[in-house]
Amino acid sequence: MKINIYYGGRGLIGDPTLYVLNKIQAVLHELNVNVERYDLYEFKNTIITLPQTLKDVDGVILATTVEWFGIGGYMQQFLDSCWLYGDKEKISTIYMCPVVMSTTYGEHDAMMSLTEAWEILGGRPITGMYGYIADVSELEQNTSYARIIEKRTEDLYRSINQKTPVFPSSNQAVKQKVSFTQSLNLTPQEAEQLSELASDDLYVQKQKEDIQELSSMFKDLMGVKAPDNTLFLPELRDHFHPQPGFSAVYKFNIPEITQPLIIKVDHTTMECYYGDCNDYDVEMQLPTEVMNEIVQGHTTFQRAFMSGDAKMKGDFKTLRTLDSLYIFV
Repeated sequence: MKINIYYGGRGLIGDPTLYVLNKIQAVLHELNVNVERYDLYEFKNTIITLPQTLKDVDGVILATTVEWFGIGGYMQQFLDSCWLYGDKEKISTIYMCPVVMSTTYGEHDAMMSLTEAWEILGGRPITGMYGYIADVSELEQNTSYARIIEKRTEDLYRSINQKTPVFPSSNQAVKQKVSFTQSLNLTPQEAEQLSELASDDLYVQKQKEDIQELSSMFKDLMGVKAPDNTLFLPELRDHFHPQPGFSAVYKFNIPEITQPLIIKVDHTTMECYYGDCNDYDVEMQLPTEVMNEIVQGHTTFQRAFMSGDAKMKGDFKTLRTLDSLYIFV
């Protein structure tokens, strides 16, 4: 018999759930059960791969600590991964015992959440353990609590060993109607590597740049020309109205154009071009059609920002000055 323990707390000293789990493991070892424990906070970047560890188990213990509200993020991520990537046929044969200790309140609700989640996954929940423990010394000094833990652990062992039937639940109808499993067909090593790449911001950014480059290439092959990199420059030069004593650098990110539009204003002179600039006062992001509306005099930079058609970072006063620098009416 093999039982996996998934602990969703933060591993803090004095966590009563850790004390309960240590007791449970000691009882299971005496019963010659093969026990493997996964502290989810140590797998926070690879939780997506953990449903793979359910394939050879007879039972699981889902354990968490309620520190303020609910079952906690790590346990929720694990259950999400079981729903998206877990083998539902295998999960339907696995018994689950919830263990929830609370240092504040809400232990019963959290235990019910774990039970309902396992039912929706199609598994077999059994009676678990839950309680309010403000100080772990209460557990250590009370022999009655130790007997409760031992008895519930033995009940878990008997349920699995005797394959105790479990009444069907209406929650399982959810799995039958809407459940699906992503068919990744990955080994645990491949899934772990995928998770590592997904959490690598530099890798993700590089992939986005590659996709954008390929998209531009295919547009060219299909006869769709990329926007001209002189777009809007004549209008900006023709409608520039200097503001004495004012200097600023604006950077416009227009998704349809590869390079950002840079405007440098220095008192009575103005320079605009497509390129890059690391030192700027205001950065705006807006679609080509919004920029077209502005240069045709149908709207203004400030109005585009206020309506949500454009996004900006930087000083709002500097943004407002744009409508004095460029008068397209």
